Amino acid sequence: MSKARTVVTGVAALAAVAAIGACSNSGTKDVAASSAPSTVQSSTAAPAAAHNQADMMFARMMIPHHRQAIEMSDMILAKQGIDARVVDLAKQIKAAQGPEIDTMQGWLNQWGMPGTTSSAPSDHGGMHGSDTDTASPTTSTMPMPGMPGMDDMPGMDGMMSPADMQALQNAQGVAASKLYLTQMIKHHQGAITMAQNEIKNGQFADAIALAKSIATSQQKEIDTMNQILSSL
Repeated sequence: MSKARTVVTGVAALAAVAAIGACSNSGTKDVAASSAPSTVQSSTAAPAAAHNQADMMFARMMIPHHRQAIEMSDMILAKQGIDARVVDLAKQIKAAQGPEIDTMQGWLNQWGMPGTTSSAPSDHGGMHGSDTDTASPTTSTMPMPGMPGMDDMPGMDGMMSPADMQALQNAQGVAASKLYLTQMIKHHQGAITMAQNEIKNGQFADAIALAKSIATSQQKEIDTMNQILSSL
């Protein structure tokens, strides 16, 4: 009887040890499983924000490009006797490009490049290496040669010169409407060229998506402007 009891006791002890081991292993697996998602998330988060030089150029060049379009629109909206269709177009351009500026500036901040493009056109005044340091606010959105990283970039297509901006400022009535449309068509064509470069060479998905939107929407506006021009 004592031998039988000893065997039973031993079997029970072994069962208890096995149960404890199973719980221990299960607990270890549970802990490992619970920590796995965070490990996966951290390893996949970085690539989501990956960007390249083309993305940075797109944002840094398109911001002042958009700002000038808004300035041009503000000029035409401040005038009397402007064709109602031109007024509507100028408002549409401002409504679209203002938020796009904010979006692109957010990317630059995210990429550790704050201050490369300022939110106010007048903030560009005083940049070293520029012939427009003392220019009027209407020309302050022009690219500055002294801006960090801009020296090796091509000129921004479609940008108006200080003389162009002054001519628009001075124009009145139908002549102002025609000049605005003529200048903005050229301006939009330049933006489309810049957008196409981003679509071809960019890496940041959101920037590529914005570039596609700009190329599509601004081509439609070019078509509209040509129609208005033909009837003025």
